[in-house]
Amino acid sequence: MQLTSHPKKLIKPLQQGGVIAYPTEAVFGLGCDPLNETAVMRLLSLKQRSMDKGLILIASDFSQIVDFLKPLNDQQKQYTQPSETTWIFSAKKDAPQWITGKFDSIAVRITQHPPVRQLCALLGSALVSTSANLSGLQPAKNSNEVIVQFDQLLDGVLDREVGLLLKPTEIRDSLTGKIIRE
Repeated sequence: MQLTSHPKKLIKPLQQGGVIAYPTEAVFGLGCDPLNETAVMRLLSLKQRSMDKGLILIASDFSQIVDFLKPLNDQQKQYTQPSETTWIFSAKKDAPQWITGKFDSIAVRITQHPPVRQLCALLGSALVSTSANLSGLQPAKNSNEVIVQFDQLLDGVLDREVGLLLKPTEIRDSLTGKIIRE
């Protein structure tokens, strides 16, 4: 496993189907290429998470997400800017089921957090983003906690600080504004 503070060093592992951990706004996330089914299945297996639950996509720019989603209405377009909120949008019919799970929607965050923003920008793509923890355990808040839970199971860890949020980002429905997770 590669431990680095330089996002550029994790691009090749991601392009080769690797699974990495990186800091988000509140906790470390596990991520991979959302279009690589094998990588996503490996991530779900590592985390011991059911595919039915669906996954969040995190990106540095909305253009990295748009191909997964149905066209947005005018109200939804305001949620395409970087924020600390994860928004649920309607998925295109051909969006990968390994991302949508049992839903016809996708949870999306255009992140403001510099390390993962830089990672997505360098990759030119969104990443899967699910908390870095085994099912039932607390999410990792630093690279040491990631290593304790996942040891040599990951291809890399971006050794940078998490943001200032005290808990994972709020999740809201982009059509109704309803809070799904506080």
